[in-house]
Amino acid sequence: MHALRTPDSCFDNLTGYSYKPHYLMIDDTEGGQLRLHYVDEGAPDGDVILLMHGEPSWSYLYRTMIPVFVSAGYRVIAPDLIGFGRSDKPADRKDYTYARHVAWMLDAFDQLAISDVTLFCQDWGGLIGLRLVAARPDKFARVVAGNTFLPTGDQKPSEAFFKWQEFSQTVPEFPAGGIIKGATVSDLSEDVVAGYNAPYPEERYKEGARQFPLLVPSSPDNPESQANRDAWDVLKGWGKPFLTTFSDQDPITRGGDRVLQKLIPGAAGQDHVTIQKGGHFLQEDQGPEIANVMIRFMQKNPI
Repeated sequence: MHALRTPDSCFDNLTGYSYKPHYLMIDDTEGGQLRLHYVDEGAPDGDVILLMHGEPSWSYLYRTMIPVFVSAGYRVIAPDLIGFGRSDKPADRKDYTYARHVAWMLDAFDQLAISDVTLFCQDWGGLIGLRLVAARPDKFARVVAGNTFLPTGDQKPSEAFFKWQEFSQTVPEFPAGGIIKGATVSDLSEDVVAGYNAPYPEERYKEGARQFPLLVPSSPDNPESQANRDAWDVLKGWGKPFLTTFSDQDPITRGGDRVLQKLIPGAAGQDHVTIQKGGHFLQEDQGPEIANVMIRFMQKNPI
């Protein structure tokens, strides 16, 4: 599998992001390896928080949340999905499949050898992260879901999703930073937009970002629909603490929090929150607030 690697110089002097890079070599499923980047900050022996990003962001999205968790004594791990951030980027769009994204992250998760994990997931961070929970339920202690879901294609996605999908495939130049800016409530500075563009010095680095919208199970016969149904079977029996922190201004995932609260037993009795003045990328709009909500949730539900 041929993969591109963004030059390190692209990540110099990013606004608000100066974390030391860490890397794992993972199986590319074709006999080779891919390098996966992750942030690892805080107390080595602290309770672990796993922050999973979506499309087309990377761990930069969590730069305002990580310091809040570290100050509270937690260990924070924020990986970059393959195709994003400082992780390797397969050059052929056909190399990106939902199943492979899950397999790549499972490989990374197992290498990290972490347990009693609290997951926060948003966007594709949930589509992949909730599959991790279903595959390794004994390794997770709590889950927090914000603006995400685990679709099977049995229910038709929103019109906003289909508009996004069409845009992603037809726009001549895929504007990663501009997409983030357009899906937040706050007005992002040029420096922050540049931070989201940093992993993609040329269009050929964006094949993963281009492909992701096509991989969402939007019909019942999608290749990963059954795998997600199987994951739902696990989640419907999940009795450990589960919290939703959806934002108030996201047309794509609106209402998904109510479904999660209804179907997942561990969501019962939790202090679910609607994050005010938050767009789809609620971490960018209200990162420290979300981090503090999570800390209260973890303290209320100790391991």
